[in-house]
Amino acid sequence: MPEETTVLVVDDDHKLIQLVRMYLEREGFGVLAAYDGPQALDLFESHRPGFVILDLMLPKIDGVSLCRQIRRTSNVPILMLTAKIEEVDKLVGLSVGADDYVTKPFSPRELVARLRAILRRAAPPKPAAPRLVQGDLAMDIERHEVFLDGREVQLTPIEYKLLQALMEFAGRVFTRDQLLAHVYAFDEAVVVDRTIDVHIGKLREKLGDDPVRSRYIQTVRGVGYKFVERDRAG
Repeated sequence: MPEETTVLVVDDDHKLIQLVRMYLEREGFGVLAAYDGPQALDLFESHRPGFVILDLMLPKIDGVSLCRQIRRTSNVPILMLTAKIEEVDKLVGLSVGADDYVTKPFSPRELVARLRAILRRAAPPKPAAPRLVQGDLAMDIERHEVFLDGREVQLTPIEYKLLQALMEFAGRVFTRDQLLAHVYAFDEAVVVDRTIDVHIGKLREKLGDDPVRSRYIQTVRGVGYKFVERDRAG
C-alpha cells in the first residue's frame, strides 16, 4: 500500500477504530491502528503513514504531546478527535500543530470528507501548463493549442513545431537548416530547405502576418527567420 494512502488511527476505543477502519478501507485507504501513545509513535516511525487521526485523550502519552512529537520530524497531516467542543478552543490556543479537529460523536462519512479535504489542501499545487505568450499570440504546450487574440488557430504538426521553436527563442535568428532539424527526424527522407519557406508561408497566412511588415515571423535575408519579440500588450 503506498505511503500516501496509509492512515494511522490512534484511539483507545477499539470499536471506534474498527468503525473508522471499515470506512477508510472502503474508500481505498490503508489503515494502521494504535491504542496508546507509545504504540502510535512506534508505528509512525516504522511505517511513515501519509495521514494521522489522533484522539486527544490517550493512555501513557496524551494526544497533544504525541502531536508535538510527530511535528518535530514530520509535516504529515493530523486530524485530532476530541470529546468536547470546548477542547477544540484549547487545542487551537495551544497551537499543537494539528490540521483540523473533529468532536465526538461524529459521522464516519464526515470524518472521511474532512480527511480528503485536508489531503487536498496539503497536496502540492499542480504546475501550470507550459505556455508561450508573445503579444496577442499564445501557445499551450501541453495541449498543443495556439490562440491568436483569444481565437484558436488550427495548425499542422509541422507548422506547430516551427512556431514553437521560433516563439521559445523569440528574437533569435534560425537558419533554414536549424528549423529543418527541429521539425524533421534525422531518419526521415531528405528534404530541401525551401520546404521550410512553404511552411512558413502557410503559417504566416494562418496568423494573418504580412511578410513585408511582419508582426510575428520576420525574414532575415540570406540567413533564415526569427520571431519578433512582443510584450503581452502586443
